[in-house]
Amino acid sequence: MTLYSRLRPLAFALPPETAHDAGKAALRAAQSTWPTRWALESAYRYEHPALEVDCLGSTFPNPVGVAAGFDKNAECTHALAALGFGFVEIGTVTPYAQTGNERPRLFRLQEDEAMVNRMGFNGDGMDRVRKRLEADGTPRTPLGVNIGKMNTSSEREAIEDYRRVFTRLAPFADYVVVNVSCPNTPDEFDESSPEHLEAIFETLHAENDGDVPLLVKIGPDSPEESVLELLEIVEDQGVDGIVATNTTTAREGLRSPAREEWGGLSGAPLRDRSTDVVRLLASNTDVPIIGVGGVDSAERAYEKIRAGASLVQLYTGFVYNGPSTAREMNRGLLELLREDGFSSIEDAVGADLE
Repeated sequence: MTLYSRLRPLAFALPPETAHDAGKAALRAAQSTWPTRWALESAYRYEHPALEVDCLGSTFPNPVGVAAGFDKNAECTHALAALGFGFVEIGTVTPYAQTGNERPRLFRLQEDEAMVNRMGFNGDGMDRVRKRLEADGTPRTPLGVNIGKMNTSSEREAIEDYRRVFTRLAPFADYVVVNVSCPNTPDEFDESSPEHLEAIFETLHAENDGDVPLLVKIGPDSPEESVLELLEIVEDQGVDGIVATNTTTAREGLRSPAREEWGGLSGAPLRDRSTDVVRLLASNTDVPIIGVGGVDSAERAYEKIRAGASLVQLYTGFVYNGPSTAREMNRGLLELLREDGFSSIEDAVGADLE
C-alpha cells in the first residue's frame, strides 16, 4: 500500500474541486525551491532512452503527459515535470479571466474510476498565465498550451479569441491545441463545423511566425463518418496533430450516484471509446496523435500507443493514483516494450494496425 493510497480517503473526503486546489497548492510549494524540486525528481522521475519520443518537433523524455484541465493556469508545471511526466499541457486558456459554471462542478465517480466535470473554461486568462510563465519559466519537459474562446463569444468573436491567446502564449509553447470539443461550454454554434475550423486554422497559421505545432482536440461522441470528415479538414489545413479525445456525455453502464450530473465524463468508462477513435484516426492518417481517455496504467497507455498514439495524457488517472503515477506507468511501459521485443516506444506506435 502506497502513502497516497493511505491519504486518498482524506483527500476524497473534501469536495473534489477543493481537494484539487489543495493539491495544486502543494505542488506549487514543492516546486518553489531547487531542493524541493530535486527531491521530487529523485523520488518520482524515471528515465530510459527507450521511452523517448521525437514528435511535433520536440523530444519528449517519455510519452506520458498531463492533460489540459489539471493545471489550467500554469501554476505547477515544474512540479508535474519533476513527478516524471514527459510533458505538461496547460489550459484551456481563454483571452480573459472567467469564472466558468457555478459550483459544484466537479464530481468523483469512485465506483466507476471516473469523474464528471462541468468547469466551463474557468481560468485566469491569457495575461496572468503569460506573467506566470515569464516569472516561473517553462518546465524541463515540453509544454503544451490548450486554447479556447470566451463563453460569451459569437462565432466570429471566437476566431479572434483563439488568435489573441495564440499570439500571447505561443512563444512559451512547444505545441498549441485548439479546443473545439468541450461539452461544458455554451453551445451557441457548431465549433467543429468545417467552415469554423478552417477559419480558425487559417487565422492561426497567418500568426504562426515561430512555426509552433498546431493541434486540434476532438470529442469521442461523433460517428465514424464525422471523424473522417474532420480528419480531411485537419490534413487540408496542415494541422500538425490531433488530441483524441475530450470527455464524453455518454453515461452507459455507470454505477456511481453522481452519474446523473451533467458535464463531461472522464476516466475508465471513456477508455475503449477513446482508443477506438485513436485507432480510426491512425488507420487513416500519419498525423501524430495524442491519446487521452482512461489512461490510468502502463497497460492502458500501451493500448493507445499500439493503436496509433505517439503520446498519451491523463488527468483522472492521476487523481486516483497519485504522485507516483508517471513513474509506475513508465516503468511498466518499459517492461511491456521488452516483452514484445520493441526497442523503443516509437517502434510500438501503431503496432496493432499492422
